[in-house]
Amino acid sequence: MASSINSLEAIQKKIDAVKLFLSVSLSIANAHTVDFYTCDVWDQFMAVPPVEVLTEITLNGDHKRAPEHYLNHCSGTAKKITFGFCDDSKRLVDVAELLEAAYAHSLPGLGVCVGRTELLQSLRHTDNAQPLEEAAVVESDEFMNSKKSHEVQAMSEVVSSLAQRCRVTQVIDVGSGKGYLCSFLSLQYGLQVYGIDSSSVNTHGAQERNRKLKKYSRAYQRHSKANRTPTVMPPSGQEDLEDVAPGERERGDMVKTSGDAEKEEGKGRGDGEAQTNTTGLTDRNEEDAMTSLTSAILLEDNSLPELDQSDPASAPEDPFLSALCVGMVEPTSPRVPPSELSLEERERRKRENLERKARSWVNSGGMGCGMLYSPLTSYVTAETELKEIIGELEDAVMVGLHTCGDLAPSTLRMFVAKRELLSVCSVGCCYHLLSEEFDPTRQECPSSSVCGFPLSGYLREQSWFCGRNARMSACLALERVAKGQGIQMESLFYRAVLHVILRDHYSSFKSEKRVGNVYSKATSFVDYVWRALRRLELDESKLSDGVIQSYHDTYRPRMVEMEAFNMLKVTLAPCIEGLILLDRLCYLKEQGSVRLKWWMSTGDLLSPVQFLQEDVAFSTLVQLFDPLLSPRCYGVVGVKAPGMELSE
Repeated sequence: MASSINSLEAIQKKIDAVKLFLSVSLSIANAHTVDFYTCDVWDQFMAVPPVEVLTEITLNGDHKRAPEHYLNHCSGTAKKITFGFCDDSKRLVDVAELLEAAYAHSLPGLGVCVGRTELLQSLRHTDNAQPLEEAAVVESDEFMNSKKSHEVQAMSEVVSSLAQRCRVTQVIDVGSGKGYLCSFLSLQYGLQVYGIDSSSVNTHGAQERNRKLKKYSRAYQRHSKANRTPTVMPPSGQEDLEDVAPGERERGDMVKTSGDAEKEEGKGRGDGEAQTNTTGLTDRNEEDAMTSLTSAILLEDNSLPELDQSDPASAPEDPFLSALCVGMVEPTSPRVPPSELSLEERERRKRENLERKARSWVNSGGMGCGMLYSPLTSYVTAETELKEIIGELEDAVMVGLHTCGDLAPSTLRMFVAKRELLSVCSVGCCYHLLSEEFDPTRQECPSSSVCGFPLSGYLREQSWFCGRNARMSACLALERVAKGQGIQMESLFYRAVLHVILRDHYSSFKSEKRVGNVYSKATSFVDYVWRALRRLELDESKLSDGVIQSYHDTYRPRMVEMEAFNMLKVTLAPCIEGLILLDRLCYLKEQGSVRLKWWMSTGDLLSPVQFLQEDVAFSTLVQLFDPLLSPRCYGVVGVKAPGMELSE
């Protein structure tokens, strides 16, 4: 990892390259799928037939040619074509050129990320690292589905290495959800973990799971010692597992729940995935859930599932290790800013947290048992005083696994602002829930608020704005769609044709009500329209079955246009996600440069040695997960430990 590759100046150049590409192509990502026919979106943006787009994507799916001219300037200037778009008409005329440029401006094409193995080697091969003793051997796939097990094992290894490198034993997991990462870090690595989540429902569920996982761990260790094998559930070992959860060892015990983003991207923090631990059924459920959620993203009509935040009873049930729903967006936990809490409520929460930590300590038998996980309930921002939440706060590593929306940038701001946070590993999701500072409507980020994007001073100086629909597109999973998972085209088609009906018969009807997930219950297009009209409380007497069916028959031949257009959206998704993540990396890179200039100009008494010790000495983007298993697979890692001199 040469320093010139990941320097602040190099990252800024990468950002410039992606911005140039998106300045030409972002209009496709920001187009409304709902308006596809009413606004004649295909003819507005395309000068090629849809079959050509689909053929090019199918035959040239491996667009890994990254000529330098894509990173520096558009090609085909003499032909007045930029990244496949005609400079005059702004319509796409060269599909192959667009696909090549899209890959060149994704994170893999830019060559800006390091691999997880490479990062681990850099962290471990240093003089400062202090080995951690593993407290227990835990097979995570015994109590998590394959996706969550993959994420937890991969990230926990990085987090433990960061803890070793910074010589700390305390970890703070922001947006901890159901606590799977926290439990694994405490069980497997003996780290003292504080899981902070704004939802008391999540915190209570995490406590219960932690208690049962401790029994599981003890049963596992007894069984391992008896058999001297790593297997957890041998055919003859069922008696040992009776201690895990007496009376609860049903099929549902071996599946998982969570509140993350991936319902990989509803609202909030937690991992939204729903599957059983049976391999065949798991894979099938993952594909079905991903397909429906990808369709919801493409609809861009706010039809993603939401919880009634005012009604605790509406929260999903929380049985031990119940099923997760696979996707890309997390259901949002209700959050109340500290400024809106009364003094009595603040004191009550602090008292409950202290009592909870005391109970956790007693129940776990102290530090020797390896159960060092304390779930806490609190709303966290960059201004939050961690010592008010964690009484025994020490130097620590801050982590976030699929932290939703603005929580991911808030985690990085907190890392920079808090002296006791020596390292950070943040994996974000739910980009559609990010607030944008330069939103022209000012609806997403009021002037008094701290916005989630852009985070870096570099992009803020340029007032860069993506748009909600583009951020929705960034949530799409290119690798999964390429494997035939992801887009349920018929539901998108139904919704777009419904919009034509609303325009023709209800005067472009607008309503605060949402069509929602009507498609899953409909038996046909006609049934879909009747259900939607009832949901919108519209006059059904204006239509008949024959009229409705005629709309379907008229637009059905043009369904291929929608398929091709949405495939282009999927192709652009990694570029938009890449810009968001490069912005976060640039923010960390800026800290040393900006603070050093400030120190030199003010003549502050802080010595150069003190300054370097508190600075972000190392930061990078790392691919932590397999994108087929976990589409939001990139993490932002930063270290500001004293003497940290990892080569970049």
